[in-house]
Amino acid sequence: MKVTANKFVSVTYDLNVGEGEERELMERATPENPLKFIFGTGMMLPAFEDALKGLEVGGKFNFSIAPADAYGEYNEAHLMELPKNIFEVDGKFDSEMIQEGNTVPMMDSNGNRLHGAVMEVKDDVVLMDFNHPLAGETLHFSGEVLDVHEPTAKEIATMSAGGCGCGDDCGDGCSDSGCGCGGC
Repeated sequence: MKVTANKFVSVTYDLNVGEGEERELMERATPENPLKFIFGTGMMLPAFEDALKGLEVGGKFNFSIAPADAYGEYNEAHLMELPKNIFEVDGKFDSEMIQEGNTVPMMDSNGNRLHGAVMEVKDDVVLMDFNHPLAGETLHFSGEVLDVHEPTAKEIATMSAGGCGCGDDCGDGCSDSGCGCGGC
């Protein structure tokens, strides 16, 4: 069976970013914890799916996705200084959660959920980066198709209930960098 619309697909992959000898391994889906998704349902980056289309079980792949077809270019406008008081819990600044290097779930004024990386904690403000962690990066995938089949009712329910393909749900095993996991 080939990778086509509405098929359940399971793949292993290594995701590297960077160029030439400077490539860095960012994520790995192994045979024990493969990426699982229903092809053509908007769960994955379109360019990722395009590269897998038509492959069969055992099919190997090795391709790159440019930033424009992945998470876009890095945008300086997505760096924001936010007032420190919005990070207060019970009237006290949450210094445990709001530390340089942490990624914090947030919500914009329209109710959209997003993740912000804490870049710096200053006296009155917190510098946050709302770019996707892989913005500006060329994504290099290499891997193999493990399984292609008609999805079961349970697989459809799991995926439509927010499962990201990193396992049965988007729990601890799911990465925010997640190129393959477009929605985690």
